[in-house]
Amino acid sequence: MTELDDHRPLGRSGLRVSPLALGAMTFGTGSFCADDDTSRRIFRAYVERGGNFVDTANNYSGGRSEELVGEFLRDVDRDDVVLATKYSGPDFSDRRPKSDPGRRSNGRKNMVASLEASLRRLRVDHVDLYWLHIWDGFTPAEEVMAAFGDLLRAGKIRAVGLSDVPAWYATKAAMLGGPPVTALQLEYSLVERAIEAEFVPLAREFGIAVQPWGALGGGFLTGKYTRDGAGTGRLAGPDAAAFRAQPETRWAVLDAVREVAAEVGATPAQVALHWVTRRPSMPAPLVGARTPEQLTETLGALALDLTEAQLDRLTEVSAPPLPFPHGILARLNAGLPR
Repeated sequence: MTELDDHRPLGRSGLRVSPLALGAMTFGTGSFCADDDTSRRIFRAYVERGGNFVDTANNYSGGRSEELVGEFLRDVDRDDVVLATKYSGPDFSDRRPKSDPGRRSNGRKNMVASLEASLRRLRVDHVDLYWLHIWDGFTPAEEVMAAFGDLLRAGKIRAVGLSDVPAWYATKAAMLGGPPVTALQLEYSLVERAIEAEFVPLAREFGIAVQPWGALGGGFLTGKYTRDGAGTGRLAGPDAAAFRAQPETRWAVLDAVREVAAEVGATPAQVALHWVTRRPSMPAPLVGARTPEQLTETLGALALDLTEAQLDRLTEVSAPPLPFPHGILARLNAGLPR
């Protein structure tokens, strides 16, 4: 049985992290967020179980998430926590316009200014992992990696990561000869496996860790929703109808998840998350929680011991179609030695 204190390497950085990272997107303000006291209890429950990898961002609740994480860090030994934050993501708060291009830029100016503000909110002098949150579509990789290198040499960050970028961009960044890319933060679940075509091979080639987000498929794999709309999900009206309008292939995946969950006495969410934790080169999937009880249930995914046959069943039913050229290559190269 895997435990939270079963720390493993994060890429080639030398950082060692828990098998599940605590995402702090639910810390702060907003309808999906926990209040301050509940957020503190979630953080405490995570670290008391041996968790050491905490991930936040400058745009979560307009910076309030970072402020709370900074407060919570005062209750623990800072050196025991691998602290990650991000810059250049969209702002979902009411504190400034959502479409501020300067704050969305991946460029050096915004990177440095964002980090300085994050360090103040977090009350630390460095972060262990600094993410480019979302590629802005125009800043060249050369500028981004050079700026990352300067921050590394200044001692303000210990490692760099890229989140939600194209595969070609990540490959270029890894080949520039600057600071190594430690990790890629990407959407991945039983119903979203597109990264297997390009990102997973490039990560393996360059020794980069992949940190999945969205392991529960946006809530679909919790099993709260049904084809006929009789589930217990919180969505209502048009949103619920759109959520239920899933391709049959996705419902087939959920059916398999439910079957395996019934076989092992677990929840569908635990089974779906456990499958992600067993994938290669993915040492620390992100998880979030709105209550300590929800976190405890989520961490139960680590205690599962699915058989290879059960894992294979989930892998086969969720296999996505291969995009060009991978489909034709698989056919033409079938039978060749590997």
